[in-house]
Amino acid sequence: MAVQPPPAGRRIVIENAAIATVDAHDTEYARGHVVVLGNRIESVGDGPAPPWPEDTVARRIDAEGHLLTPGLVNTHHHFYQWITRGLAQNDILFDWLVALYPTWARIDDRLVHAAAQGSAAALLKSGCTTAADHHYVFPRDGGDILGAEIEAVRELGLRFTASRGSMDRGKKDGGLPPDDAVEDLDTILTASEEAVDRHHDPSPDSMLRIVLAPCSPFSVSTRLMRESAELARRKGVRLHTHGSETAEEAEFCEELFGMGPTDYFASVGWLGEDVWMAHCVHLDDSDIAKFAETGTGVAHCPSSNARLAAGTARVPDLLAAGVPVGLGVDGTASNESGELGTELRNALLINRLHGSPRALTARQALRLGTMGGARVLGRQDEIGSIEAGKLADLALWKVDGLMHSSIADPVAALVLGALPPLAVLLVNGNTVVEQGRLTTVPEERIARACARAAKELAERAN
Repeated sequence: MAVQPPPAGRRIVIENAAIATVDAHDTEYARGHVVVLGNRIESVGDGPAPPWPEDTVARRIDAEGHLLTPGLVNTHHHFYQWITRGLAQNDILFDWLVALYPTWARIDDRLVHAAAQGSAAALLKSGCTTAADHHYVFPRDGGDILGAEIEAVRELGLRFTASRGSMDRGKKDGGLPPDDAVEDLDTILTASEEAVDRHHDPSPDSMLRIVLAPCSPFSVSTRLMRESAELARRKGVRLHTHGSETAEEAEFCEELFGMGPTDYFASVGWLGEDVWMAHCVHLDDSDIAKFAETGTGVAHCPSSNARLAAGTARVPDLLAAGVPVGLGVDGTASNESGELGTELRNALLINRLHGSPRALTARQALRLGTMGGARVLGRQDEIGSIEAGKLADLALWKVDGLMHSSIADPVAALVLGALPPLAVLLVNGNTVVEQGRLTTVPEERIARACARAAKELAERAN
């Protein structure tokens, strides 16, 4: 079912909500309103909405007992992994990758379409309105994998940053992936440019942007890193990769390049305001300073880092230095829940484990998941906060039920409590979740397709 915006000139009026705007002043309203006109926020403020004539209002929502926040922004994911969840349960990253690469090398566009819908559905149902996916596995006979992923997400109505990722360093060249899971450099660069030309929409209202995303230092050649950066800047798109995820990665870089990951990235043109890295767990003070000086962003993935025993990223230090930091789910083969909403709580708890109860506050966690992510994706002027003129990406959480009614602070209810029921999720002014259910594609259909795809992929790998 196609997502349709409200009729021109007609509004969605949300009233009586607790509102956390996550604007520059962290403005909050105990009982406020937001008015949406088309795909943008028309007004936000305290008390009732302006008395618009009923013939200009498409829908009124009495949000008594609810918290309204910006839609959450996911800065790192691997959608295709939805159909390989629950495998390699007790491995660190390198062993986990070695176990799963042979299976991933057998995906195709049909299986990826199913997996992408599963991943995107889980994100939407957990309050996420914008997601960046890092896809880097393109088997030779896999068909149009990127196109299949983009179509799957479009059907659900999620705002999407899609990566044309890549790997060209297989085992024979000293890399980690098997040789049949990588592509040659010329194929990658040609496909990357074609992906930008075919799909990238740079407009402020864009529902689809493309980034170039070589996978990691241990699966990509130095030439591909350098030439991808040159291509991305020539085409005006952003850059993304994995960085400093594990101690083993740092050792790999020292052995292969004679320097740590951050210095290696600097040497190939991969630090800058148009770049963000996933994980960044193993950064020292010098690394953090270089990220801050260059404006390089970080996708913090607390649950995946814990699942793979990678360590704890220094998020408080990154924030104190002024580094852009957002939240990421990471692939659902290393974060089986696939939810972004639960990462708010996990980010707060994991960053307090070193002994400081103020290492991360509930409102800082919410900012990581909203404006922080928007900044990492270069979309802070369009999404990430509830302000007049911004895109209408909004999450309305029910916080007066059994699990939350005794928490007086609604932001604490969202971040510290169980993930609240999602009453309404708007993306670009369109209702894509209503009372916890998708409004676009039947959830049961997605579940059946994903189960079939997971079974088929497992059979191919055996």
